[in-house]
Order: sequence, then structure tokens, then C-alpha cells
Amino acid sequence: MTVAAKICGLSSEEALAAAVAGSARFVGFVFFPPSPRHLTIERAQALARAVPAGITRVAVVVDVDDDFLARLLAKAPIDMLQLHGKETPERTAAIKDRFRVAVMKAVAIAGEADLDAAKRYCAVADWLMFDAKPPKDKEGAMPGGNALAFDWQLLRQQRFPLPWMLSGGLDPDNLAAAVTVSRAQFVDVSSGVESAPGIKDTAKIRAFLARAQAL
Repeated sequence: MTVAAKICGLSSEEALAAAVAGSARFVGFVFFPPSPRHLTIERAQALARAVPAGITRVAVVVDVDDDFLARLLAKAPIDMLQLHGKETPERTAAIKDRFRVAVMKAVAIAGEADLDAAKRYCAVADWLMFDAKPPKDKEGAMPGGNALAFDWQLLRQQRFPLPWMLSGGLDPDNLAAAVTVSRAQFVDVSSGVESAPGIKDTAKIRAFLARAQAL
């Protein structure tokens, strides 16, 4: 099967063009000031408008308020919100109800208990994302994009009523193993296709997407 990929943390026309040319199914724009991939709403607006039809434009946000979401969605053509903070199921449901946009809830995974917690979102989100939980002692750790993987075997026997995406530490070299072990049909990459934090490498984007399509 072909694995559908999301290239996240895009911030340049060149990287976006590489993602589009490589048949990415999702492109992600990050709105989180501490991240090296952070965009202003105006910058994201310009990039999102250049995305062809058929590619899902995802806004990655972390514990933002309704005012920010209203301003973002009024200006940038966004198809899905990726909630990558500590949003509760109640907050997730409220966002979906108010803004009438698809919502993907990212869940940080370190063990079985985290997967059990993820099931609380199945009734209120449209998608789930499983990302690695940063170690408490990791200095400067972000909610995502830390180039950390978790035990993919945890997902192998899991069944969820929602589509889900695998994230965390993926790159062109380990993608095949990650998909084989986890049985993921959708994958997300950010730091794994960068030459430096926040700087996308177009050759790595092309390689990642080619590997995904070859699976």
C-alpha cells in the first residue's frame, strides 16, 4: 500500500514546492512561537494559498485561545487544525463545534497508558496523531518536532475508530521500518527532513515522499 505523508513545519516556497511535487497528502504550518518553525498568520496565509487542491492544509497549534483561532481561520485557508498541546477532550470538542473545521488531536506516547488516554478523544476529534512524549529532562523540548521516536510496536495491535497518523523521529531511512512495525497508513515528518532546526531540506523531502509512495 502507498503510505500518505504529511510534511510539517513548512516555512518556505521551495520546501512547499518540494512537498507538492512529491505528492504529499498533507502540509503543515506551525503556530507556536518557541518553535523554529513558527509562522505568522500572514506568512502562513501566503503559503497556504499556494497549495493545490487535494492537499490538506494543516495548522499546528498549541493550547491557543478562540481569539487566535478566529483570526487564523479568517485569514488563512486552513483545512484542519492539529491540536498539539494539552487540550482536553472537552476543549477539542468545543473547538470543533465552534469553528466547524476538521480537528486532529496529537497525543504524546511513552507507553500503553498513553494509548488508553488517546481513546478519550475518539468521540470528539476527526483524526488522532501519535507522537513521542519528550523526556522530562530534555532541555528545550517542544510539544513536537523533537526528532524523538517511541516504541512503534505499541501501535501494532491497536484499533481506533478514527484515522491516525504516526509522528516522532521519522526520516527517509527509518520510515519503512516504522510503517512495517506500527502498520501506520499515514505518517508525519518535520525534523527528519531538515538540514537544521526549522530549515527544510528539499532533497530529504523528496526522499521521504518517494519512500512513502514505494511502501
